Amino acid sequence: MTPRAPKVAVIIVAAGSGSRMGSAEMPKQYLNLAGKPVLTRTIEAFVQSDAVRKVLPVINDKHETMFADLGLNDAKLLPAIFGGADRQTSVFNGLNALKDEAPDIVLIHDAARPFVSDELIGKCIQTAATFGGALPALQVTDTLKKANKDGSVEQTLDRMAHYLAQTPQAFKYELILKAHQSAATADTSFTDDASIAEWAGLNVKIVDGEPNNFKITIPQDLDRAEMSLATPMETRVGTGFDVHAFEAGDHVILGGIQIPHTAKLKGHSDADVGLHTLTDALYGAMADGDIGQHFPPSEMEWHKADSAQFLEHAASRLRDRGGRLVHLDLTLICEAPKIGPHCEKMRQRIAQIADVSMSRVSVKATTTEKLGFTGRKEGIAAQAAVTIEVPVKD
Repeated sequence: MTPRAPKVAVIIVAAGSGSRMGSAEMPKQYLNLAGKPVLTRTIEAFVQSDAVRKVLPVINDKHETMFADLGLNDAKLLPAIFGGADRQTSVFNGLNALKDEAPDIVLIHDAARPFVSDELIGKCIQTAATFGGALPALQVTDTLKKANKDGSVEQTLDRMAHYLAQTPQAFKYELILKAHQSAATADTSFTDDASIAEWAGLNVKIVDGEPNNFKITIPQDLDRAEMSLATPMETRVGTGFDVHAFEAGDHVILGGIQIPHTAKLKGHSDADVGLHTLTDALYGAMADGDIGQHFPPSEMEWHKADSAQFLEHAASRLRDRGGRLVHLDLTLICEAPKIGPHCEKMRQRIAQIADVSMSRVSVKATTTEKLGFTGRKEGIAAQAAVTIEVPVKD
């Protein structure tokens, strides 16, 4: 007969104030981490584990509203209970609250360790079921020193015999409950549950911890956590080129602005050769066709259309993909009109259309030294390079 899987409950210790984070108004377990509170991510890691039956949050009574605002709802999630003045008391409260559940194994986990893996959860459960207690830990890799109170080195320790403790720490429920009952009346302070188990004479085996299972304690830890959740991005560059001839008129539209001239540019839309070139470069960077595919000149809908909507469309498609527009570089090639006096207004308008900072837009001009059709003042050419970042898909 196949032995039944142990009944596993998890205590999430979330009653601390997180004073070392430096966030007086918001405890670290409720801080936003890539769009989701830290505590939500931690609880979800256990709720989603097939090996876990029940999850019990132990919270600070001053945080009741903040916890309710998380909106957590799952059949595995037990109603939160209040912790005590220190971690030891909070865990003891949690252990007592689980008596009706009568789990075989209990895991005790820090609320500020949101990256615990299902594999580590499984290893801790299996080890605790076999030996009575399990402690995930990382072996010290740097040279380990013991110092005097004045900061001078006293001794070099054997790093091979020293470990950095993590959670979840797992135990047979009845054993750790009795250990905590005894510790509650002892004149000894304990920093984690493994130390209570050691003090009570329980067998605690080390299992390999995980570097990514770090505890968010100081602001730099939150930055590291944000980076670990960030979507990998890749940089792409697209280029564009366009030409429009002159025809009778009294102004040209370039870079989204109107410039007085002795002719206008010929085209199906407003013939803004600058915006057309930038739009094509942006489509190219996304491998998303070209302006003619998205806005066919054969369709009257785009006759005399404002070319700003073309660049807006390309920029919106980039945002829809989770991408970011890094830089737009436009070069206008003509003998006339003079572009220099209008570059800043063009930059401002292009930045507005693409919804980026003006510092990300470059507009410049050159001539062909009176060679070719631009040298003969028959039209204007433009070329552009656009740099983007997009999520890595393959």
